[in-house]
Amino acid sequence: MSGTATFDLHGAHIVAGFGELDRCGDGVRRAVGARRLCIISDDTVAPLWAPRLAAAIGDAATPVLTIPAGEASKTRKQWSRLTDELLEAGFGRDSALLALGGGVVGDLAGFVAATYLRGIPVVQVPTTLLAMIDASIGGKTGVDTRAGKNLVGAFHHPALVVADPATLATLPLDQLRSGFAEAVKHAVITDAGAFAWLAASAADIVRANGPVPERALELVQRNIAIKCDVVARDEREGGLRKVLNFGHTIGHAIETLSDYALLHGECIAIGMVVEARAAALAGIGASSLAGDIADVLATAGLPVRVPAAFDDAAILAATRTDKKARAGQVEYAVPMRLGAMAGADRGYAVPIADAIIRDALARSR
Repeated sequence: MSGTATFDLHGAHIVAGFGELDRCGDGVRRAVGARRLCIISDDTVAPLWAPRLAAAIGDAATPVLTIPAGEASKTRKQWSRLTDELLEAGFGRDSALLALGGGVVGDLAGFVAATYLRGIPVVQVPTTLLAMIDASIGGKTGVDTRAGKNLVGAFHHPALVVADPATLATLPLDQLRSGFAEAVKHAVITDAGAFAWLAASAADIVRANGPVPERALELVQRNIAIKCDVVARDEREGGLRKVLNFGHTIGHAIETLSDYALLHGECIAIGMVVEARAAALAGIGASSLAGDIADVLATAGLPVRVPAAFDDAAILAATRTDKKARAGQVEYAVPMRLGAMAGADRGYAVPIADAIIRDALARSR
């Protein structure tokens, strides 16, 4: 792959290529018109990239609102603060937000846009691998609560997504690993060939100072295509889109129990191993798959074992507050084999008994 790739999804125009952040001004204006713009970012990303974004849109004085970096900021308290600051600054319905940062910024700024004055446009400018290939695409926005991740939110598709792999050069190694976990998920649910490519490319992707440029571009464009294809066929997660939740039921439980000390991708890595193992124990999935997934994740330096600090009962209790639970029954999106997900006949949501999950957890410690 070379150059810029473009995608369109439920009203969102997505561009992915090197240099796109610096030349996004015309695209932003086409997407949102002559609106008053405000950048929302975090205190790590804003100093690195907000001046470049403001220059690209032709207004160095564009206001920048920031939150503290990290999942702990994805709260109703920060949502309230940002909306109050926008109101105090006089932003009206003729405004639009530019979400500059990782998944936390994108989810929070997207939720602000979805609810501010009953909805204003948002442009997503992801600067992390995870946000480029997953969080910025598909229209899910929201905040966390004490009960769990993303339990308050809305569907609000961005007007535009600008994914520039050049920003990955400033991304810490642990954040690159976190995004790599979501790429592994995409490969497992869709394509054995994509899984093999990731396994062969891991060393070129997860490295200090960012991935090898050619690998970065291919990785981002491949995964945007995967996410767009799934969401285009099931916008509101009524069936097929649930496959994107592989690893997330156990992963979100561990992430919540860690009080977000563990990165999202680290928790999803563990969750994928546990859930693939549970599928095998339930007679649904291939017995070798959990090990294959763990091998690729470990090659990238991701955790693949359940932390000793969290016991089985606590993890199971945390899964019951997950959005995918129905009438107290926890449902999972699990693979039968690489590229084939179970439960097509029931909307890709498979109930697995607690005893089997406990066994999978025990074997994953």
